[in-house]
Amino acid sequence: MTVSSSADFTRNASPYLYGPEAAAVARVLESGQYGHTRVTEDFEQRVAAYLGVPEAVAVSSGTAALHTALLAAGVRPGDEVIVPSMTFCATVQAVLVVGATPRFVDVDPATLCVTDQLVRRAVTGATRAVVPVLFGGRPVDLSPVQGELADRGIAVIEDAAHAFGSLTGTRPVGATGNLTCFSFGPIKNLTCGQGGMVIPRTAEEADTIRRIRLLGITQSQATRANTTTYGVAGFGLRYQLSGINAAIGLAQLDHFDTTKRTRRRLWRRYRDALAPLDDVTLIDVGIEQAVPHLCQVRVPHRDQVFAELRDQGIGVGVHYPPNHLQPAFAAWRRPLPASEQAGAEILSLPFHQHLTEQDIDHVAVTLGRALNTVGAASCASC
Repeated sequence: MTVSSSADFTRNASPYLYGPEAAAVARVLESGQYGHTRVTEDFEQRVAAYLGVPEAVAVSSGTAALHTALLAAGVRPGDEVIVPSMTFCATVQAVLVVGATPRFVDVDPATLCVTDQLVRRAVTGATRAVVPVLFGGRPVDLSPVQGELADRGIAVIEDAAHAFGSLTGTRPVGATGNLTCFSFGPIKNLTCGQGGMVIPRTAEEADTIRRIRLLGITQSQATRANTTTYGVAGFGLRYQLSGINAAIGLAQLDHFDTTKRTRRRLWRRYRDALAPLDDVTLIDVGIEQAVPHLCQVRVPHRDQVFAELRDQGIGVGVHYPPNHLQPAFAAWRRPLPASEQAGAEILSLPFHQHLTEQDIDHVAVTLGRALNTVGAASCASC
């Protein structure tokens, strides 16, 4: 397992391995076949079975999942894609790489997620897709606007990078009929070391995504080995998930029920430990349905509190600076007051499976002290 903290520093995030991952990788290495292999296909089938969907297509990262999903949905240059500003920049970069225009939308201040009302107000005649971000693992229910979007030919592509294992109602995220993209990066709820997955809506979309991830080639690697040629049917990239990474994911799936229980227990411990702090607002992940990826709070004087906590050995972070304020995306800037206020207040507390409940209590106590210290200094300077 990865060491998550030292005696004087608590990390913000850290991968968690159960042990069998190393042996699973060793078996792939011993096979001499490291690329997209039967192990990758086994991982796809296991994820599909876990979610209760017909197909799942593995790719090399969550960003690759978003890119291929946008292409499979028919998003092209000149189209608009509605995307919340409160997300990792990868969501926006995937929109740009297909030549589309991001139309930034605001979020619910309590959840940092888009709502059906916000999406409805953002739709224009150029809208081709909506990318709700399941922030921190919280499901996003766009069912009130789903029919209207479908009637206008607008695809819903869920950025579920934070939300593997979460539920929308009684159904797993990924099984609600939308194109869904997962990330299996190092610190995600389920890790492959690096990787991603697309849950397609149709068999045709699955075929398109598989072709794109293999440079547009229509034959499998096994088939190509027995022929003197192969066909390139269209645009493609090298987005395959290696058997090495898939082996890690398969081992992680064996323990995912434990992952769910642990992450929910730790988040609830934070909720209880932070409750006495008047100046702290916990971002609501919908813990009864979410497998949380983050534990975030809103605090006054965020930048000063951030610095004070880091000085005290608490590895806090900010997820994320609003994208519409980033220099690279300035051409599409528009007023988004809830995102801008959240961007100035949010703080991500240490959250990973190496933490103990005592660690969480220590973080909460240290946060309370930091707020008092910063508040006193602010008052002294008035």
